[in-house]
Amino acid sequence: MKLLFDFFPILVFFVCFKLYGIYFATAAFLIASILQMAYQWYKHRHFEQMHIVTFCLGMVFGTATLLLHDALFIKWKPTVIYWACSIVFITSQFFGAKPLIERMLEANISLPRPIWYRLNWSWSIFFILMGIINLYVIYHYSTNTWVNFKLFGMLGMTIVFILIQAVYMSKHLQHSKESSS
Repeated sequence: MKLLFDFFPILVFFVCFKLYGIYFATAAFLIASILQMAYQWYKHRHFEQMHIVTFCLGMVFGTATLLLHDALFIKWKPTVIYWACSIVFITSQFFGAKPLIERMLEANISLPRPIWYRLNWSWSIFFILMGIINLYVIYHYSTNTWVNFKLFGMLGMTIVFILIQAVYMSKHLQHSKESSS
């Protein structure tokens, strides 16, 4: 259910794009983002950081798209989000006691310190590559192809990457258990 909630504005964007085009979809995305944030506040009395980042960037790029009547702005939004995430992951390794990925997952799993750093770097590189791939699709394919790629391609690549990460972590979890016996 949380995944559906997190992807609500993107799903609204996709459906509205297919029915009414990029500008209507952008406006619907902005409204869905506002509703998502309002519901989050009503239900939990706080906002998740990722929702704040995507909301703010969505508002900036979505508004620019509508005011300037240029779809390139909304198309750039995923790249900016991916690259911002990459910067956060990279800088977390140099500021604070732990990389971001360790802070996010340490309550659920225990891994050796070097593995946390490798995972953190892999997420940083993944986000950089996703931003580059998004730009490639923007400038080499139609808006319709980009919208399909944004929903299905990016989601699919993220799921595959998460599965690869899970396999990698499981190898080190088993190794950690064996060495502690």
